[in-house]
Amino acid sequence: MGVVEKISGFAGKTFTLWVILFAVIAYILPNQFIWIGDYIVPLLGIVMFGMGLTLSAADFKEVFRRPKEVALGVAGHFIIMPLLAFGLAIGFDLPKEVAVGVILVGCCPSGTASNVMVFLARGNVALAVAIASVSTILAPIVTPLLILLLASKWVNISIGSLFISIIQVVIIPLLLGFIVKKFFGKQAEAGAKALPLVSVISIVLIVSAVVAGSQAQLAKTGLLIFAVVVLHNVLGFLLGFFFARLCGMDLAKQKAVAMEVGMQNSGLGVAIATAHFSPLAAVPSAIFSVWHNISGSVLAFIFSRMKDKKKVGTVKNSSIKTDASL
Repeated sequence: MGVVEKISGFAGKTFTLWVILFAVIAYILPNQFIWIGDYIVPLLGIVMFGMGLTLSAADFKEVFRRPKEVALGVAGHFIIMPLLAFGLAIGFDLPKEVAVGVILVGCCPSGTASNVMVFLARGNVALAVAIASVSTILAPIVTPLLILLLASKWVNISIGSLFISIIQVVIIPLLLGFIVKKFFGKQAEAGAKALPLVSVISIVLIVSAVVAGSQAQLAKTGLLIFAVVVLHNVLGFLLGFFFARLCGMDLAKQKAVAMEVGMQNSGLGVAIATAHFSPLAAVPSAIFSVWHNISGSVLAFIFSRMKDKKKVGTVKNSSIKTDASL
């Protein structure tokens, strides 16, 4: 098991490299990867099952300890990213399928990698986990409603089928993982050591399938989609950070909210697009999956160098008082 754990750890650390590498290969040799498109939904189910194995009742205690901050983080996520997506789709006059794809990724819950980025950023991990968990649980209701509200300008939306898809792809695997951990704790803990490897393989296969399935369209609109995805993600980080500051949160919480707002469960966007729309509509989510791990890592490094001025000031003042008493 030690060997698997080491390989799994290596795969997790080099995740972005593998996604980029296989995306390029799939673009060059699409016929070798296009068959994977039939397995996108079960692959995402595997990722969500793995996420369920890492959840515990303690992760939801934060919701009751600080309900206002969790609610603000979730609200910020489901307001900022969808509206940004809609604004970018209109502002860039995106083709119908691309516009729908950008809105899809904007309406998804928080990304599965966001909690790791918050940890690296020295942010409030407990708050980040609570926001991600609540946004994921709310996704079957909130995500279809937002897609209906924002994407119906371009396509007809079946809110019922979207609801069922998200339940099947996200909630059921998540609950199964949670239940397995609850009743088979030791086995689940041992299996969790291989989770980074399983998740990396699954996401790499999903991205490769999307790139292969839309290779021709990517050749025409790839740069435009990439530019929109980068803007969407970066603006999400910025607005999330200043939204948390406006709400009076400290720096650690601002970092958590920024990451949870700016990072999306883009795998869900891929699954929804593939099942209900078109391969091209899945491309923004696939690109987002690669990009937000790169930008998130960079932002985590920047955040880790930032210190809360209020806390620094408090420490200095306490030091002065201590010196004076001596």
